Amino acid sequence: MSPTSYRAGRILAAGLAVLVAFTGSLAWLVMRDFGTKHIVAYFGEAVGVYAGSDVRVLGVPVGAITSVSPQGMRVRVGITIDRDVEVPAGALAAVVAPSIVSDRYVQLSPAYTGGAKMADGDEIPVERTATPVELDQLYESLNRLATALGPNGANRAGALSELLETGAANLDGNGRALGSSIADLGKATRTLSGSQGDLFDTIANLERFTAMLRDNDGQVRKAETQLRDVAGFLADDRQELAAALRELATALLQVRDFIRDNRSRITSNVDKLASITDTLLRQRTSLEEALDVAPLALTNVLGAYNPATGSFEGRGNLRELGPDQPPVAVPSTTAPALPLPPVGTVQGTPGGR
Repeated sequence: MSPTSYRAGRILAAGLAVLVAFTGSLAWLVMRDFGTKHIVAYFGEAVGVYAGSDVRVLGVPVGAITSVSPQGMRVRVGITIDRDVEVPAGALAAVVAPSIVSDRYVQLSPAYTGGAKMADGDEIPVERTATPVELDQLYESLNRLATALGPNGANRAGALSELLETGAANLDGNGRALGSSIADLGKATRTLSGSQGDLFDTIANLERFTAMLRDNDGQVRKAETQLRDVAGFLADDRQELAAALRELATALLQVRDFIRDNRSRITSNVDKLASITDTLLRQRTSLEEALDVAPLALTNVLGAYNPATGSFEGRGNLRELGPDQPPVAVPSTTAPALPLPPVGTVQGTPGGR
């Protein structure tokens, strides 16, 4: 084999090796992306979080952090998880520090139990993320607390020491009672835990009630003023009010004795009254007709009375004496004046009673 052919063969073999390596890398990347899904979580801060840190669900690694980049007042954290891992759509993301020196990881919670799932490309906003308190922040908080309670703060005049001594003296010998109180408080909280809906509804109703009082502050103040006036009036006349209440009590006792002594008569009268009302009810139509006709009849009676003669005057319809009778002319005459009858008597027209 000539040197030229040998060199060409080596170049061809090297090219094929590079092509195979590139194809394998591309296939690995494609398969890796095909078997994962990408989500983004935004944190207020991401101390100790790096690309390559674990992403876990219930403490089990399910993915890794791919990127960490600041964006204004938040930090964008790219996350890759296995495609077969199901995460609820409203999942929370928290940075967890297992210990002071170990690496941190991102915990997704809660575990998926049903409902909507987080899809590829979804985001978790800052409102659903959390980061642990840093050790220096904890030290700073403890330092501020110690300074506030120390000899240059609340205990400058020994007030805190006196408080602790008084508390110790009060709690001395009351450990059992304190333990019972804590146990009872635990039972009460367990009771409320099953009625949180009613408790929250009660609080909501109280909030609406107080809002109503606030919106009607003028009427509430007016009602309070009137109530105060009534209370003052009753206070000024409390002697008369007490005497009236005593008289009322005496009257009620007398009514009770009367009803007890005359129970049978009262029962009989009630039964008779029921009979009367039943009769009136049955004659309701006749009573209604009588009440309708009575005013007209009374008006006719008053119109028929002649005060000059002291008698009632009227005109008869002779056609009513028999059927098919021709009309009879009756001369119009004026009855002679008669002396007025004595008081208490009624005089009819001549020929009548």
